[in-house]
Amino acid sequence: MTDYLDAVIVEHNPSQKTINRAVIWLHGLGASGHDFEPVVPQLGLADDMAVRFIFPHAPKRAVTVNGGMVMPAWYDILEMSLERKIDVAQIEESAQQINDLISREVERGVSPEHIVIAGFSQGGAVAYHVALGYPKRLAGLMTLSTYLATNDNINYSAANKDMPILIEHGSHDPVVPVVLGEQAQQLLSDKGYNVAYHTYPMAHQVCMPQIQAIGTWLNAVLA
Repeated sequence: MTDYLDAVIVEHNPSQKTINRAVIWLHGLGASGHDFEPVVPQLGLADDMAVRFIFPHAPKRAVTVNGGMVMPAWYDILEMSLERKIDVAQIEESAQQINDLISREVERGVSPEHIVIAGFSQGGAVAYHVALGYPKRLAGLMTLSTYLATNDNINYSAANKDMPILIEHGSHDPVVPVVLGEQAQQLLSDKGYNVAYHTYPMAHQVCMPQIQAIGTWLNAVLA
């Protein structure tokens, strides 16, 4: 029996009809699944769309760059250089746990092409790994204030070559420099992916204009 990650579940229009859309949204280092829970009502999602948001909690583990402190983390960060030396085995382990959540949504009647994978910061690195390697077509990939950590370890799936990808970043981000978002956008564009890239005058966070733009994008890819 699969041991699923604990998660916060928020349903948009649960009484409208059978829920047949899903967004799996991963938080950043040291946060929790509650982090983006308040965003859902602010997205302006279509009234005729029934969407289940799954905000999983990362397991707790020691994080080397934080002095070995134990905190919610999708993987260990070994070095805060621009290249971000990380524990690849742990990012692959977390990716498998997200794949299990996708499988559970499929079992509930949500087809993969109606599932968006999203993530902020550390969660975004896992979202890249999951969505770009997923063997069936997904609705989209959304990565916020993050970086493509495992380019050399992803088994890029042909099924998602035309998947919409939204990359968003703060132009004043002191935690994940904006150049890392640009690098991910360039790398994926060079591979032929359909990438929309936006920056906002903010730090390592989200802002209301961005949340509204995310809602517009979700309405389009989940339609």
